[in-house]
Parts: sequence; C-alpha cells; structure tokens
Amino acid sequence: MIKKARMIKRVRMLKRAINRRFVLFALVLIAALPGCKNKGVTSPPQAQKPQAVVAQTQKKPVQAQQSSVHTQGPNISALDFSKKKDPFKPLLATEVPRAGKTGGGLPLNLNQLPIQAIDASKFKLSGIVAGINESKALIVDPNGRGYVVKRGMLIGNNNGRITKISNNAVEIVEQYRDEDGHTKKRVIKLTLSPKR
Repeated sequence: MIKKARMIKRVRMLKRAINRRFVLFALVLIAALPGCKNKGVTSPPQAQKPQAVVAQTQKKPVQAQQSSVHTQGPNISALDFSKKKDPFKPLLATEVPRAGKTGGGLPLNLNQLPIQAIDASKFKLSGIVAGINESKALIVDPNGRGYVVKRGMLIGNNNGRITKISNNAVEIVEQYRDEDGHTKKRVIKLTLSPKR
C-alpha cells in the first residue's frame, strides 16, 4: 500500500515537471516569434543622422501615386446583359391568362379554379349527400371530371354561385352585365336524372 502511494506521488511529480517544461518551452517559443519577422541577421542600431542631412538625401518619387478616390470602376454602360440567359426564369413556360373580361362582363380572376372555366349550364348533377348542417353535391363537367360542391362555392365562367342544394337539385345564380351595363341575374337549376 505504501509502495502504491509512493508510486502515485512520483507520477504526479513527473506530470508537474512535464507541465512546467511545456509551459517554459511555449514561453520561449512565443518570445522568439517576434524576432523571426526579419529574415536576415539583425544589425546593431545605427547612430541617427542629423535631420538636415536626411532631408537632402530624400528624392522625389518618379511617378506620383494615384488616389483610389479618383479611379473609376468598369464602365457600367458597357455591361450588356440583354443576350444573357435569365437564371430566375422557370424552365417550363406557363401561359398566363390575360387580364380582361369574361363572357359575363365581370373581371377575370387569375386564381380561378378549373370548375370556374366551364359554363355552369354544361355541368351534370350526379349525386347529392344530404347532411344535418349542410348538403353537398357531386357534379360532373363535360370532360368527365367530378367535383364535390357545397352552398356558397363559385362555379362556371360567369361567376356563378351555388345558392341552394335541395334533395334533387342544385341552384346556381349567375350575375352578369348586359350590353347596356345593367347587372342581371340568371338562375341555373341542375337536377338529378330520374332513376331507372
């Protein structure tokens, strides 16, 4: 037990000695670094010359240094990017509908749904789901795509709105302007086909 304690004590003393030597070596190295800047033998300091002699020995520079304030960058008018490809342009071109008027005279909504691109009278009512709070209907467009609609939704290219869903019919009201500029309402009723 005593031998083990002596051994531990010696190991600790060796670690301290190694740490001291490492710190001493690091300090010497740090102190030597500033002297490594000049790559030659340092000469002893020379005696200072009188200022009058120093003033006579200085020569004027051969070429005057230009100030960076007066320098100009590249000629901006010479840069022409008209023939360069736009990196932010999408690869697939999508056709944007032109802002204008629809057939009904109301402004075209650029964010319209596919259900709003077809005339409301061309839809067929396929089924109705009667609910406690609200009823929903399944309508099919001429292309065969089905849509589930509810009261208040927009339908048709004349800004029609579903106003009523009954047990066997869906009522759509379209507001449009005639040639005189008067707003008129048109009611379209889609009914279920009779059961066979």
